[in-house]
Amino acid sequence: MKKSLEENALDQLFRTARTFNKFSDQPVTDLVIANLYELLKWGPTAVNCQPGRYVFVRSPEAKKRLVPCLAPGNVAKVEKAPATVIVATDGRFFEVLPSQWTAYDARQAFLDDPASAATAGLRNSSLQGAYLILAARSLGLDCGPMSGFDNSKVDAEFFPGRPWKSNFLVNLGYGADGGFYPRGPRLPYNDVVEIL
Repeated sequence: MKKSLEENALDQLFRTARTFNKFSDQPVTDLVIANLYELLKWGPTAVNCQPGRYVFVRSPEAKKRLVPCLAPGNVAKVEKAPATVIVATDGRFFEVLPSQWTAYDARQAFLDDPASAATAGLRNSSLQGAYLILAARSLGLDCGPMSGFDNSKVDAEFFPGRPWKSNFLVNLGYGADGGFYPRGPRLPYNDVVEIL
């Protein structure tokens, strides 16, 4: 039987983790990004479909391309973050299923039902984005997930001619002191949980 993680690990992943809006100048290196992916890739997705795609925007040139796509309140956050990840959905994710899922021909089922493919793609890339946040926290990074941006502008700028569609953004780095708002409350157990 597996044991529960230590309390400090649970704190780092959940209880004391915060949404950061300000980061230190410490860079998010290529090695950190590689280690991050090596963790997040193990999170489960339906029929191992893995539709998530990740564009790490770090260079000043790339940030200049992203800034016009942002809501005004997110511009400074992105400009100052060491990296911003565009978590995207590959609309043709099912093309890799013959090598990633061998139990049956799931590829054909998605080809035959584009609406189901779109739903599965968005649902599972959202899961993978959540795995990215947990993997980042487990490596000592802080995160600032955001949805204040124009998807169509991001897609036109970063994914022209590709079947990728932006889902959400995550600023990554090492949080600066005072780089977050006071913690908001959470809904109580009895309001959100039913056991039948």
